[in-house]
Formats: sequence, structure tokens, C-alpha cells
Amino acid sequence: MAALISARRRLLLAGLGLAGAGLAASALAAKHGTALFNPCRAALPADLAGHPLIQAAWAGLDPAQVWDVHAHLVGNGDSGSGITVNPDMLSLRHPLQYAQRLFYLNAGCVHEAPAGQVDRAYVERLHNLMAGLAPGAKLLLFAFERFHDRDGRPVPARTSFHVPDAYAARIAREFPQGFEWAASIHPYRDDCVAALDAAVASGARAVKWLPAAMGIDPADPRCDAFYAALARHDLPLITHAGEEKAVHGGDTQAYGNPLRLRRPLEQGVRVVVAHCASLGEDVDTDRAKGAGKADRVPSFTLFSRLMDEPAYADRLYADISALTQRNRSEAVLRSLLEREEWHHRLLNGSDYPLPGVMPLISPREFAARGMLAESTVPVLDRVRQHNPLLFDFVLKRHLHSRSRRFAPGVFETRDFFTRTAA
Repeated sequence: MAALISARRRLLLAGLGLAGAGLAASALAAKHGTALFNPCRAALPADLAGHPLIQAAWAGLDPAQVWDVHAHLVGNGDSGSGITVNPDMLSLRHPLQYAQRLFYLNAGCVHEAPAGQVDRAYVERLHNLMAGLAPGAKLLLFAFERFHDRDGRPVPARTSFHVPDAYAARIAREFPQGFEWAASIHPYRDDCVAALDAAVASGARAVKWLPAAMGIDPADPRCDAFYAALARHDLPLITHAGEEKAVHGGDTQAYGNPLRLRRPLEQGVRVVVAHCASLGEDVDTDRAKGAGKADRVPSFTLFSRLMDEPAYADRLYADISALTQRNRSEAVLRSLLEREEWHHRLLNGSDYPLPGVMPLISPREFAARGMLAESTVPVLDRVRQHNPLLFDFVLKRHLHSRSRRFAPGVFETRDFFTRTAA
């Protein structure tokens, strides 16, 4: 049995690199005392729930305006949800993907759920976490589209996982005081506009894309009809940009180039760049047009260029999910904290369940960099053992660079989405 547990942990540690830690989890634990696995404790003890650090995080905010705009639904379809998982993630023949899946299940506290109860256990854990937030706060839950080929046909073999719109809509409908939902619709589908109309009628607040994993080229003219429908509904498009490490399948990393988002922006779509394109490099196609040389530059550089273009000032936004993960650049995070002129266009998201992958985020490292008070570290570590959602929120509220913090409006995101109902 000990050998089996050891082998399982080795697989988990191997998968951690794909989830984005960037260093061996064992080395991180030795250096910083970071836990390897989510202990999945329940409600915060009274002394922690009332701690001044948490109270300070909520100070100056209206909880009814606080929406976490980036959260994933996870499961295996055992509830009839329609969720599917690529067999590669279920097989030891593909050890890295297998280990990655186990980390996600542990992060969502469903790694020990009885057979037939995984979907339900994940949603129940979300209910538990939301109870630890201030009343009125909400979570935007993502559906997740399949990879499609260029003819608009789904390709299961290249799809890591699929979360149907209908399931996300149902979960949000069953708990409207805590959940909203975002649809995920491939723009190459023949029925994409009809599917979007149906999603809006069912209360969708946004559309979520991960181009590299779904096979979506945002600059493809085949997306134009979908963009026109998004603009007509004034529904924001939340789309990943930069390198993608967490989800496999598409093998089309070039589709994450932030400059490819000019096409929806120029057609009047409100675009939210997930993670601020904070990872990887892309071809600077703007420069290539003039000089004939296709240089690769940090994806964040290209994102920043778009953010600074006046023409996109009322259409281009970004979420700050994943920015505190250890594989992200300190310089990028500092830049975002300090560029206060961008703050009214930034939206907070957790990228849940990833804050529950324990070695991904190290408050102690932020303290060592002078971005967090040393006294906050043990409190944040305790909070995280009970509620990774609250941990992510409190950490970001207290991060600073040169005395600058994220403005309150970064966390009060409701109005950005509810205007779609008008």
C-alpha cells in the first residue's frame, strides 16, 4: 500500500509541472513548507472568519458587486451532466495528464468522492466555499466547449474535457444567490448564433473560449457571424491569450496570440483577455507587416500594446486570474498593480479550482519580494486550507507594489456583466 501511495504521489508531482508550478513540488515544500495536497477542510473557524486580515479585504467593497469572473466546473459526468473527460486523462498510459487530473480533483476536493458522486461533490464543495464569502458575492461558472475541426465538427480525441452549456446553466439556476454562468460556443459551428441566442435566453453572462485547446482562431473570418451576435447581445467574450499549459488537445498555441483579438474588437465585441496574456511568447505580427520579420515577444507585451490603443479603451478588458501562480512573472504582476490607469478595465477571477493546487501559489514568496506583509502569510496559509476561493481574494486584496494595490473596482465586477441584460 505504501508503494502504491508513493507511486500515486509521484504521478501527482509530475502533473504539477503541467498545471504550471514550474518547480518540483517537493523542492517547494522543503524550501517554504508549502503543503502538497489540499486538506479540504470545511468552514473557517470563528477566529479565522473574523480575522482582521479578512475583514480588511472586504472593507470598502459592496459584496453584492463582487463577482469572481473565472471559475471552472469540473466533474466526470456521473450525474448525467454531460461532462466528458478525454480517456488519456484517465489512463496511466498517459501519466502526466493522469496526474494533472488527480491534482485538479484534489484541488476541487472530489478526489475521494464515492463512485457516482464526483459531479455532485464538486458542486457541494462550491456551495461550501461560497458560504465562506461575504453574502452577496457570486461566482461565474464556465461551460467548456469541445475542440472542433475547421468544418465545425467536434473532435473528441482532441478534446481534453467538455462541460455543456446546459449543465452550467442548470447549476447556476439551482443556486442563483451564489452562481452565474458563462456559455462556451465554438464559432465554427453551423448553429453557433442560434446556440448563443439560446444561451442568452438561459441567462448566460459571457462566452468563454480557450482557443489553443478548442481549435478557435479568433482572427478567422468564419467567426464574424458569431462576433456580430455577441455585439448585438452586448455579451462579453472571455478568452485565453498567451501560452496555454493547463488544458491539452488543440496543439494550436498560435491562436492565443493577443493580436488575433483585433478582429472581435474591431467588430464591437467586449473582449476580456484571461490572465492578461501573462505567459509565453507570440509572433509580433504588427511588426512583421512592416519589417517583414516575424519576431517573437512576450505575449504580455502584445496585450499591453492593445490595452494602450485608444480605439479599444471601451472594449478591451482583462481578468487577473492565475497571476499569483508561481510560473507567472513577478514583473507582469507588478506592472498590473502599478498601472492604475488600467484598473477600471481589470476584473478579478480565481481560475478555481487552481488556487486549491497547493504548491501553485506561495504567499511566503510574495512576502520575500516585499509585495505582502510577512504577518499575513500564516493567516493566508490557514485560510487556504479551508477556502481557496477566499484565499485567492484576500491575497489579491493585500498584494502591493510600490504602495499600489488593485483598485476596489477590480473586484466589483457585477456591473460589467449585468449590463448585458439591458
